[in-house]
Amino acid sequence: MKAYVFPGQGAQYVGMGKELYEKSERAKDLFERANKILGFRITDIMFEGTAEDLKQTKVTQPAIFLHSVILADYLGEEFQPQMVAGHSLGEFSALVANKTLSFDDGLVLVSKRAMAMQKACDAAPSTMAAILGLDDDLVSKTCEEINKENILVAANFNCPGQLVISGSVEGIKIAIEKFKELGAKRALPLQVSGAFHSPFMMPAQQELMQAINETTFNNPICPVYQNATAKPSTNPDEIKQNLINQLTAPVLWTQSVKNMIADGATDFIELGPGKVLQGLIKKIDRSAKVSGFDKV
Repeated sequence: MKAYVFPGQGAQYVGMGKELYEKSERAKDLFERANKILGFRITDIMFEGTAEDLKQTKVTQPAIFLHSVILADYLGEEFQPQMVAGHSLGEFSALVANKTLSFDDGLVLVSKRAMAMQKACDAAPSTMAAILGLDDDLVSKTCEEINKENILVAANFNCPGQLVISGSVEGIKIAIEKFKELGAKRALPLQVSGAFHSPFMMPAQQELMQAINETTFNNPICPVYQNATAKPSTNPDEIKQNLINQLTAPVLWTQSVKNMIADGATDFIELGPGKVLQGLIKKIDRSAKVSGFDKV
């Protein structure tokens, strides 16, 4: 079975989507439609901007979303997903790809999500760190202990032995030292603007909830394995609720991929910038067949 997966924030690079824009009239139309919806020429930043320009959350999230969903559209009849999943922001791309959301609605939600997250980051200093080489359960339990006094949670279960934690600046500082003591191969702070997938995102969640509740969610053409549950869903109301929960809940990527394989996924195809998810899937299950489309 074919499973299409969609990357999240961090996969962006200058020049992303340019080839697609130049080679396909249909892709060009969608990119130009996006420029109008967003109210600024995101294509100029994607194709010719600086890495710094592209790093702004309000640009990064819609840029990755557009690259992914326009690639899916470009594939035409070849794009026949039997299941989909996306990492954090990538879940929105997955929901457009499986027809739960329209292109326009997906882009508007992604833009609102990016703005709301940026606002939450500006309101309270917070950050994230990557912990490599320790058992996931040990990392989770240690976070729970530190969390009693400083806000700290396990945020991204990327693959066995690679977990991202999220929380207060002090909580992350304490955790890095603790995980080094516990024998982590690496425990390093990430260059992010805030603590994604943590209680720090609650103001953003409240803001996004209203936008999600006002958006039409259709019956999808195939199940989506959602970050907050790692389980397949085809029910629009359930999908909607899981998407609202996603901002403060951990990204259960390892669990999602394992469940997709258990449910028959044999081929994982990543659509969007970079190859991050292909690498993670191979670390989750060496026998998985992975490939990707970034350029055309």
